[in-house]
Amino acid sequence: MHTDDVTVTTSASPDIVWKLLVDAASWPLWSKVDSLDTTRSTGPDPGGDDGVGAVRAFRTGRTVSGERLTGKAKRRLLAYEDAFNSAMRNYHARIEPAPASGSGTVIHWYGEYETSRLLRWVMPRYLQKFMQGMAEGPARYAEESEAAQ
Repeated sequence: MHTDDVTVTTSASPDIVWKLLVDAASWPLWSKVDSLDTTRSTGPDPGGDDGVGAVRAFRTGRTVSGERLTGKAKRRLLAYEDAFNSAMRNYHARIEPAPASGSGTVIHWYGEYETSRLLRWVMPRYLQKFMQGMAEGPARYAEESEAAQ
């Protein structure tokens, strides 16, 4: 079993960060994914508050990977598992935004997965770096959004 584990702190409020995380349509604005593939997604909320059971399909380059939301506690937890991904198996992840001491938000993003023998030497380094960018994305975008208000 491999893991990725990143923590990022932002001056943005937990409310703004949470809204970005639960709205799959916003992910291409702040993350490393290129687009939300609506033809392969099922159950996303049109109002941007995706619920447990929704499958969110994200395209990055030519690759489309899907995640099924498995847990949700407002402003505290967004959990998901792999719905379809050719490079990984048994992927489970948790995003845990929490108020930072003073103000702002700490985003903790943690995942576990298995991969093929062929990818076991490459995938952990690649995914750790990718997930660092994923956690930094909503942090920076939320800061910019609050500054523009």
